[in-house]
Amino acid sequence: MSRRSSLKGLGTIGAFALLGKPGDVQPVRPVGRRAKKEDIRKSILDKVMNTPFIDTHEHLIEENERLSGTAHPRVKSDDWSMVLSHYIDADFVAAGMTPEHRDRFFSPRMDPVDKWGLIAPYWPYVKNTGYGQAVTITIRELYGVEELSSATVRKVQDGYEKIRKPGFYRHILNGLAKIESCQVNCLTKPFEESAMPALLMQDISIVGMFAGPELKQFGEPTGIAVASLDDWHRVIDWWLTRYGNYAVAVKSQNAYKRDIDYQRVSAETASPVFSKKLSGQVLSDVETKMLEDHLFWYAVDRATKHRLPVKLHTGYYSGTGRMPLTRLMHNPGSATDLCRQSPEARFVFMHIGYPYYEEMISLAKQYPNACLDMCWSWIINPVAAKDFLKKYLVTAPANKILTFGGDYIPVETVLGHARIARHGIALALSELVEEGWLGLDQALELADPIMHGNARRIFDLEEKDKILRTVKWG
Repeated sequence: MSRRSSLKGLGTIGAFALLGKPGDVQPVRPVGRRAKKEDIRKSILDKVMNTPFIDTHEHLIEENERLSGTAHPRVKSDDWSMVLSHYIDADFVAAGMTPEHRDRFFSPRMDPVDKWGLIAPYWPYVKNTGYGQAVTITIRELYGVEELSSATVRKVQDGYEKIRKPGFYRHILNGLAKIESCQVNCLTKPFEESAMPALLMQDISIVGMFAGPELKQFGEPTGIAVASLDDWHRVIDWWLTRYGNYAVAVKSQNAYKRDIDYQRVSAETASPVFSKKLSGQVLSDVETKMLEDHLFWYAVDRATKHRLPVKLHTGYYSGTGRMPLTRLMHNPGSATDLCRQSPEARFVFMHIGYPYYEEMISLAKQYPNACLDMCWSWIINPVAAKDFLKKYLVTAPANKILTFGGDYIPVETVLGHARIARHGIALALSELVEEGWLGLDQALELADPIMHGNARRIFDLEEKDKILRTVKWG
């Protein structure tokens, strides 16, 4: 249909109402009261910068481990290179840094100041990325250094040593980043009995319950002799019974190995496959998937009985040279199948499924038990994360979005990431008001739920906090 035919069909009044008189520009009418652009931005920025975060995803190790110098599964040096040990190191390699130079950079056998020379050729090309900006903000806020360079690296090292003292986790997280609490996925054990349980709340890792499964790591602490699938079910039950009251969620990053297309497989079908695994026989790909699928749903069903949300990695992979996008593109569709197979489970799909985040918004709009978590996304692609949040808020219910998780091993860069996230949230809300999709009052009202209110409700944090403030492990 031509434009002329369309206007004729609307009639004169209808055409003028839609398009205005010839030569007129008719902006979308703002929802709510009008305000000047600079007033909008200032009001929203003030609100977002002063609203506390609940951080829904980290890999932080315990502060006492950092202070003892055993700080990182890969990084052995306890110097300023620690601040660049997670994520930005992948950008260095992607920019051309050799693995050998990367290993030297994190080695304790090299003078900290001399380490600058190893990254100097690549820093100009990666400091603009989200990973690089998080580092730049961190060293500015913590060490008073505006620009990382050969002239400032000594000051960065001195600042690192000055900050890294007892209590520096609370100083950075509570004091500087305005984070009420973090949710930590421990990378070295199924559950960390934290010395700061109300600050570093913990997920139960379930990936080893079904992927592998990890018979030694998960089985031995329980004291259960595993000779059958029923015994392994008892192992899973043991972990969820022991730590279910203290955990905020269960977590799996199995999407690094396969699609999340878990199907319900009966115990009768999975039992002989598990016995074959126990005997040391090699499983076929079909058998491996069958066993993983059965155990995944067993763990999810038990977690749901303990009222624990299920966090699942989706989308982008950390590191370099190992990400098959053909697998990642199926994550959103597989997520819909999970939500449909278990309407009573509460799924939290992490990292916005980047780069397939449009599809993830559709998932949250369609399924009541699907929540989306923006953890990590602000430093993968800060512009895409801002656009995602804008689109999400005018598409799907605002009570199912979680807007920050640093996803870091070193605590320092959580601060830089949080600043980037606050900037992005403020931009997203401001643009929605300026473009007429929200009123200023509406935008301001959204800050509390998306920055901390949703997390409190989804993870039942009021009750968890009461329990964790009095827990005595062992």
